[in-house]
Amino acid sequence: MSTDDSPLPNFARGTDGLLPAIAQDATNDRVLMMAWMNEEAWKETLQSGYAVYYSRSRSQLWRKGETSGHRQQIEEIRVDCDADTILLKVHQKGAACHEGFESCFFRKVNAEGTVAIADERLVDPAQVYGKKSS
Repeated sequence: MSTDDSPLPNFARGTDGLLPAIAQDATNDRVLMMAWMNEEAWKETLQSGYAVYYSRSRSQLWRKGETSGHRQQIEEIRVDCDADTILLKVHQKGAACHEGFESCFFRKVNAEGTVAIADERLVDPAQVYGKKSS
């Protein structure tokens, strides 16, 4: 494998310094979720070995699993060709989705445009977070 001296990732390319970060299961390649990462989250992810994101709604770092215990241990990190999207291959402990599903992509849209839940809920969000899911 050769070394690329490009500055990765390039947070200047993102909106307000945020880049999309996709979490993918390192074992089965299932896409688990998409969140946002700023440079501070990126550095802490590299340092800790666990996924850290930036919560736009709370305007602060979000250490995945700090409330639920459903952490994402980093196996591998990739950055796309434009250096503006991050792919985290993770070992997910528990549900990735705050609604209690393995993946945030648990809804399936059929040809008629209707939506159905396609997966089984792993945990009750009210028990994990102490409130109803949104």
